[in-house]
Amino acid sequence: MTNMRTTLTLDESIMAELKRRAHESGRSFKEVVNEVLRAGLEQAEGPPARRPYDVPTARMGSPGPGIDLNKAASLAGALEDAELVRKMELRK
Repeated sequence: MTNMRTTLTLDESIMAELKRRAHESGRSFKEVVNEVLRAGLEQAEGPPARRPYDVPTARMGSPGPGIDLNKAASLAGALEDAELVRKMELRK
């Protein structure tokens, strides 16, 4: 691996954090800067790891007579219509 010299202008807060990490770990400032830059570059290469998403399931019983769950849109429409009628009757 070839080392290269360069000049960077760092925010004061970043410089302070890098110096703190170097001091606490007993490593050189250069080592810490390279480690942090390497980790940032590796993270930027791909999307962040996602935790598996799990949806718990629950039994809801059998549908009522005459209800075909293969026609869910029709069922939803019928339930919505029934609720609208119920609300309209309450306003009479």
